[in-house]
Amino acid sequence: MLSPTRTRAMLLASGAAIAGLLAGGLSAGVSHAADNESCRPDGLYKTAGVDVPYCSVYDTEGREKMGADHQRRVIGYFTGWRTGKNGQPAYLVNNIPWDKVTHINYAFAHVGGDNKISVGADTPANEATGMTWPGVAGAEMDPALPYKGHFNLLTKFKKQNPDVKTLISVGGWAETGGYFGPDGKRVGSGGFYTMATNADGSVNQAGIDTFADSAVAFIKKYGFNGVDIDYEYPTSMKDAGNPLDWQIANARRGGLVKGYAALMKTLRQKLDQAGAADGRHYMLTVAAPSSGYLLRGMETFQVQQYLDYVNIMSYDLHGAWNEYVGPNASLFDDGKDGELAAAGVYGSQQYGGIGYLNTDWAYHYFRGSMPAGRINIGLPYYTRGHKNVQGGTDGLWGKAAATGCPAGSGLAKCGDGAVGIDNLWHDKDDNGNESPAGSNPMWHAKNLEKGIVGDYVTQYGFPAGTTLTGTYARKYDSTLVAPWLWNAQKKVFLSTEDEQSVAAKADYVVDRGIGGTMVWEMAGDYAWNAAKGQYEMGSTLTSLMYDKFKSASPYGAKKAGATALPAQAVDVKVEFGDFKLGDSNYPLTPKVKITNNTRAALPGGTEFQFDYATSAPNNASDQSGFGTKVISSGHTGSNVGGLKGDFHRVSLKLPAWQSLAPGASVDLAFNYYLPVSTPSNWTVNIAGTVYALAGDLARGTAVVEPGGGSQPPTSQPPTSQPPTSQPPTSPPPGGTCTNPAYRAGDVYTAGTVVSHKGRNWKAQWWTQNEEPGTTGQWGVWKDLGAC
Repeated sequence: MLSPTRTRAMLLASGAAIAGLLAGGLSAGVSHAADNESCRPDGLYKTAGVDVPYCSVYDTEGREKMGADHQRRVIGYFTGWRTGKNGQPAYLVNNIPWDKVTHINYAFAHVGGDNKISVGADTPANEATGMTWPGVAGAEMDPALPYKGHFNLLTKFKKQNPDVKTLISVGGWAETGGYFGPDGKRVGSGGFYTMATNADGSVNQAGIDTFADSAVAFIKKYGFNGVDIDYEYPTSMKDAGNPLDWQIANARRGGLVKGYAALMKTLRQKLDQAGAADGRHYMLTVAAPSSGYLLRGMETFQVQQYLDYVNIMSYDLHGAWNEYVGPNASLFDDGKDGELAAAGVYGSQQYGGIGYLNTDWAYHYFRGSMPAGRINIGLPYYTRGHKNVQGGTDGLWGKAAATGCPAGSGLAKCGDGAVGIDNLWHDKDDNGNESPAGSNPMWHAKNLEKGIVGDYVTQYGFPAGTTLTGTYARKYDSTLVAPWLWNAQKKVFLSTEDEQSVAAKADYVVDRGIGGTMVWEMAGDYAWNAAKGQYEMGSTLTSLMYDKFKSASPYGAKKAGATALPAQAVDVKVEFGDFKLGDSNYPLTPKVKITNNTRAALPGGTEFQFDYATSAPNNASDQSGFGTKVISSGHTGSNVGGLKGDFHRVSLKLPAWQSLAPGASVDLAFNYYLPVSTPSNWTVNIAGTVYALAGDLARGTAVVEPGGGSQPPTSQPPTSQPPTSQPPTSPPPGGTCTNPAYRAGDVYTAGTVVSHKGRNWKAQWWTQNEEPGTTGQWGVWKDLGAC
């Protein structure tokens, strides 16, 4: 899906779709129009003039309804190519643990040469819509449906599991800039790159409209609940994404982010319109990069407002595309990352010593602009690895330089990737040779760990009687939260996941109020087959996450952190733009444009405050005399073991001589050193009254004119319920409080009980600088009553 070597020959084309099902989601209910806005998730854009039926998917707190035993998401990518037709183990729809997951993303559809969504030509060999599996128990087709293949089985099983949602995922590593033809050869059509962005860098709105209209028709035809966009990558960083796409993509780098934003806005609008007509909310999600390098070229990731949630591809953080040996998907930084050390990140005062190749950093990047519950962290059910590793501790943070790179990789210098029995799920290069990568399903890695040669190896080209060389010793780093296998004799390092690491990541999700997890890919999970004495495909890790999540507290549904937004908002627009491209954009110095769309002038000295993510150090400033300064910090110092808070709070003021008349704009040059998603939780103090900004799209706010008078918002009607973030006007009566008093600035973990204003409060997950009594019924603090 999502890796720098993913050009699978198995991703053979399969035909286009035949007639289908006019349903956008089998479990969706029709809600009353009057209730819809009360169910809108915090910060989610709503199409103007459209009564979006949010309550078919969300409750009145804006949280997704997933079934009583699913408090957090478990999203599994199901790939279309593990059909068993090549003699290798099949993973079909009936193998999915349907009771353990909440969402299934089908990988992949692609953008056709006509700019329409497609799964290829319609033939009996089409795994999506035409293939059948006679004699396979559980894979019998539903004869009532006018299509076959995986789509038939997805619809069939969703009828039996109505709380599970399915989404069609479009793109992936191999099919972002093209698709596979009927002969199995890749067609470099341009895909997302040309559909959304013209050759001159301008937005291709005609292509976008064609794609969005076809996507809406597609999900209605095949019964999907929404669309997942896996565009790798709309970034201005040169040579990002699949090398096969560089010629097309590099020429458009300056316009890719604008095209991406236009694509997502158009999809959101057309899905909203279709959902209103059908009485069900259609979902829009993305697979987003986690690398600070890629995100640096994506401006402030402006598309988050259009998404139901974001799935972070928090894996492929280290691999054989370079020589630095490290974890595939560590949860935290340990201050020793060889790649970051070589780049001078740890010694840079401007970077603040923050390591940005770990899941926690990526989560905080997105937390800067989204509620925790609209974010899901990614977990790999596959390995990455090197051979001939030199140095490091049991290979960790060592080096493995290669003498050459796979044909077609486009790289001049690569790492020495593991091969053979250590590379079972390998891709092939342009000449049909094995691409060294150390890529294995986790069930094969478990067998290597136990010294077992599974009976399946003959199906992957190994002779009967194959034996292992050396011992694959399991290692684990608790700071990184990362296991790996180290074969000292072969000098092979394989980064893995197992019960210990997945349990720690699940606890991390629960403690921080995160929406859940996303898995690439379901076929890599494992189970022990006692009869054969080997590990095989199973659901051990998925079941572990289900068990961790089923009794968890509800996820965090509010974007704001310690700063509760006022109930009244004004229409003052803030935009970040004029980013430099590629390697020229360090430090990040965009222009910030503030536009006064109210009917009142903003006098000189008017103060704005906002939050930005702790994914960047607390040294933001401006070069325009606005006095930008960080007034409180959620985190200082390095991020070894994780970032301690979510936000830095910033103040800036219009210069004394700079008033802002109605309709007028002013620009300032902003400055920061690591990527952040769109700064949020804005307030403005106008004549002594503090207002929120309408652009934050917060629940529970009404757009007004400064000084009084209502102003109907253009696209976000105020909710009918009062805000939940206002503190009580006076402490409730109670006796003497014996629990420790709440102290601002202290860190509290799940289960901690404190006293505050005459009441006891229990933390539901990790928190800092969120005052008890201000976080609402579903917030981090649970009211235990008077003390």
